[in-house]
Amino acid sequence: MNPKIKIAILDMNAGRENEGLRCIKQLAGRFLSQENIEGHYDIFDIRIKNEFPDLYDYDIFLSSGGPGDPQPQGDEWEQIYNEFLDKIYNHNKENHDKKYLFLICHSFQLACIHWELGNVCKRKSTSFGVMPIHKTIYGTTEELFKGLHEPFWAVDSRDYQLIQPNRENLNIMGAKILAKEKIRPHIALERAIMAIRFTDEIIGTQFHPEADAEGMLHYFSNENKKDLIIHNHGEEKYNGMVKHLQDEDSIKLTEKTIIPLFLAHAYENILKNQTILS
Repeated sequence: MNPKIKIAILDMNAGRENEGLRCIKQLAGRFLSQENIEGHYDIFDIRIKNEFPDLYDYDIFLSSGGPGDPQPQGDEWEQIYNEFLDKIYNHNKENHDKKYLFLICHSFQLACIHWELGNVCKRKSTSFGVMPIHKTIYGTTEELFKGLHEPFWAVDSRDYQLIQPNRENLNIMGAKILAKEKIRPHIALERAIMAIRFTDEIIGTQFHPEADAEGMLHYFSNENKKDLIIHNHGEEKYNGMVKHLQDEDSIKLTEKTIIPLFLAHAYENILKNQTILS
């Protein structure tokens, strides 16, 4: 009999309304609704309620994006979150039954700060919109990127960035940089790192692979949201986002590829491990 899959969704939005969490829940629900897969997901409010999943009660963890400065602010949840990251990392080094973790945007930045993998700093200006993401040499063979174009497109929404990778710590961890932000030859600024394969079981992106094109198109069609985006970023940016959200080879392809493949591969490996241990 196949195992019941338990997914923990770590809500890092600090109580703010966020489309990303809706998209993550939708992807988790869609995965669990497949034939022959049984299980459920639970949501944990990390930054407001200090809710954390018990590592041994769940198989797969999806940690969302969120607002604010990822550098330590002295909040209680920050230390618990860092301990949670280390628990998963150390558990996987010492045990056959692996735990699988996907880190998105703010969570990705927190992990890179904690494991000292580079310089997480404030951007010169906010990156917002549907952006091209370029694979590195490691990204071209990354199993979760298979089927994506070069470059592929993703929703980007951040005031912070990871640059100046710490090669020594990356090598010690066995981590691989998978993607970088768009090429800007006319701008003398280092390109941010957009995705890292931390370990076989842990991966993260600084962009938002969960973004649901249809839902976001509806969200951005709201007159108040539309006016706010145009006011902050300009009409050209707004029109470009809408175009990409309607394109089958853009956001729709990214959304149906990266996290669904992460969940599928995690499930396959959990089944293999169950067979070995039975």
